[in-house]
Amino acid sequence: METIKNLTTNLKISNILSKPLTWVISFAVLTAIAAQISVPVKPVPFTLQTVAVVLAGAFLGAKKGFQSQLLYLGLGIIGLPVFALAAEPTIGFARLIGPTGGYLLAFPLAAYVVGLLVEKYKNYYAVVGAMLLGNLIILVTGTLYLDLVYLQSLTESLKLGALIFSVWTVVKVMISVALYFGIKSVKK
Repeated sequence: METIKNLTTNLKISNILSKPLTWVISFAVLTAIAAQISVPVKPVPFTLQTVAVVLAGAFLGAKKGFQSQLLYLGLGIIGLPVFALAAEPTIGFARLIGPTGGYLLAFPLAAYVVGLLVEKYKNYYAVVGAMLLGNLIILVTGTLYLDLVYLQSLTESLKLGALIFSVWTVVKVMISVALYFGIKSVKK
């Protein structure tokens, strides 16, 4: 009797985990958790969010990766504490018009592009390139937005919004690639 109950429980959990919506929600939550691992410096904090963003695209594909990041942004816009701690403590929609807005708004596009490339090319170098491109989309969009809305100095924006993150971005891409292939090898 106990074995049948365990089997039934396992089947229910397996059924839930096989639903695409579960994974979309899971990656939105994972992005929120990664946002809490941050160093709040001005004007843009160091976080692990982009690891979750590119993994959402790689694992879920273009469409669902995009949806997971839209859900993440939606949760933040309505005021849930899912965004990273920042030096300037704004919440909700205000975060999108502050210095980090461009980075955040680029998350769905980055997940989509990573997902599109990984769906088409599954080899190691393509995945590395896709994840690097996803991070670059976030950095470029964020830096341009930072310049237009906040700093109004392209030199300062490049320095504070992109160059400062260059080594950190490479490390995060390496982490993302390792996690992706590590998890993929376990799933086989």
